[in-house]
Amino acid sequence: MRPHLALIDDDTDFALMCRSYLEREGFTVTWAMDARAGKAVMYHGGVDLVVLDLGLPDGSGLELLRALRATSRLPVIVVSGRGHETDRVAGLEIGADDYLVKPFSQRELVARIGAVLRRSRPPEVPAVLDVGSLRVDTAACLASGTGVALTLRPKEYALLELLARSPGRVFSAAQLLEQIWGASWQPSATVIEHVYRLRGKLARLPVPAPRITTVRGYGYRLDP
Repeated sequence: MRPHLALIDDDTDFALMCRSYLEREGFTVTWAMDARAGKAVMYHGGVDLVVLDLGLPDGSGLELLRALRATSRLPVIVVSGRGHETDRVAGLEIGADDYLVKPFSQRELVARIGAVLRRSRPPEVPAVLDVGSLRVDTAACLASGTGVALTLRPKEYALLELLARSPGRVFSAAQLLEQIWGASWQPSATVIEHVYRLRGKLARLPVPAPRITTVRGYGYRLDP
């Protein structure tokens, strides 16, 4: 997939040069000449990164960035002729991922875009989690131990997968309630009941099988 960039800049010569170079480097580029069009492009969806000029004919690029940051973590590289420290600091504090002062080379812009895109990508999570003899297939939502399948209810599976993603890490009852049930205000008895049932099912696997350990005063962890 070609990364999709939104280029928001009212300098026609600069924008055409950037778009041509970026497209040759393998990007798809949508160009907007003012804040109104830029906002439409950013919120339309499918954009991977924004290259944003600060001086726009119908508003401030910083205000556009501030509005975006209220609802989105879409990566933004500011490009501007404003090179004073106060301008750079303001852009970064509002939420720019990088700041380039004009003039700059197109090669540097491409390098900066690549670096920001790499930082913004979520870490790859393996489709299959192996914890000792336990295997959790996250794509199929199936768990087994030494070839024996576990019959799990949806919340039991979600609990097991979460623990299996970070074996040895202790999760508090509140963290488990928030991440699995989406409500940390629920009673901790909900977690206790699901842990109890899950332990019983893990205990029926051929030994040695992973176990859920209670860390008193802290929470639960999965030990291989």
